[in-house]
Amino acid sequence: MDFLSVVLIGVGLAMDACAVSIAKGMVLDREHIKEYAWKLAVAFGLFQGMMPLIGYFSGVRFSSLIQNVDHWIAFFLLSAIGIHMVKESVEQKEEANEIASISWSVILVLAIATSIDALAVGISFAFLKVSIFPACGLIAGITFTISFAAVLLGKKLGTLFEAYAERCGGIILILIGLRILIEHLFFNG
Repeated sequence: MDFLSVVLIGVGLAMDACAVSIAKGMVLDREHIKEYAWKLAVAFGLFQGMMPLIGYFSGVRFSSLIQNVDHWIAFFLLSAIGIHMVKESVEQKEEANEIASISWSVILVLAIATSIDALAVGISFAFLKVSIFPACGLIAGITFTISFAAVLLGKKLGTLFEAYAERCGGIILILIGLRILIEHLFFNG
């Protein structure tokens, strides 16, 4: 597999992390935005880079197990966090309160949920005899860069949406989960 193909795979894998980064960036306060841009980008990049490695070394047996449920796992994780965000935004009575932080447990769940598809990519890399360590490093770097920029973009969008930022972010996470589920159920035949 050539360099450009791995770059395009990396960009494709980073899209869920990008959308989640925008959603979370929308609700962070300006004072902590760069700190959490780093945290989210590192977590997303790390998991996006590790999952193909795990898939590569896991082999075909594990592939059949995870491919049957990966879309459900991503759907439930992203939807649960999205529903929680929407619920909190409704409870805050439109006060436009920005959150100062995101817990490490939420960051971990988001990183796992957005990188499950990368596991299957790693398995396919094994069959294609891709040089796995450079490919994983490239995927991690691409995801890091896109996620960092997306958090900052999310902050800009959050400023435009003001009181609706957390609700919009939650809805975006739910929609990403639904997209993953629908894609796997109806278009992965």
